[in-house]
Amino acid sequence: MDDLIQRVGKDRLGGALMILIGAGAAQQGITYSLGTLAAPGPGLFPGALGVLLMLVGLVIAVTGRGKPAAHDGADIAPVEPAPKAEWRGWLCIVLSIIAFIVLGGHGGLVPASFAVAFIAALGDRDNTLLSACVLGVAMVVVSVVVFWWLLQLQLPLFQWS
Repeated sequence: MDDLIQRVGKDRLGGALMILIGAGAAQQGITYSLGTLAAPGPGLFPGALGVLLMLVGLVIAVTGRGKPAAHDGADIAPVEPAPKAEWRGWLCIVLSIIAFIVLGGHGGLVPASFAVAFIAALGDRDNTLLSACVLGVAMVVVSVVVFWWLLQLQLPLFQWS
C-alpha cells in the first residue's frame, strides 16, 4: 500500500477517493426526485453536492503531485518534518458546531450564528478577540439577511427556551 501511495502520490489518490465518494452521492441523489430550482426535490441537494465533490476531486487529482523525479543525489533538498496537529483549531470547530446546535434550538438564529463564527474564529491563533467578534457580527448580518429575510425560513431571530 505504501508503494502505491509513493508511486501515485497522496494528492492523486485523495482526488480519486473524492471522485468515488462524489459519484456515489450523486448516484444515490438522483434516485430521488430532483425537482426544480424553484421547488427542489429531496435528491437535488445530495446530487449537486456529489457532482461538486467529483469536480473538486478531479481538480485535486489533475493538479496533484506524483512521484518526484529521480535525482542523482547531488541536489536533494532536506526533508521537512511533518507539521504538528492543530488541536486548538479542531477543538474550536467542534465546539462551534455544538454551540450552534444548542443555541439554534434554544436561543435563535442570531446567537447561534454569532457563536459559530466567533468560536470557530478563535481556532486560528492569529485572530484576536476583537477580530473574532467582528466576524461573528458580520456572520449574524449575513445569516439574518440570507436565511430570515431572503429565504424567509421559519427560524426565530431570538427565542428563550
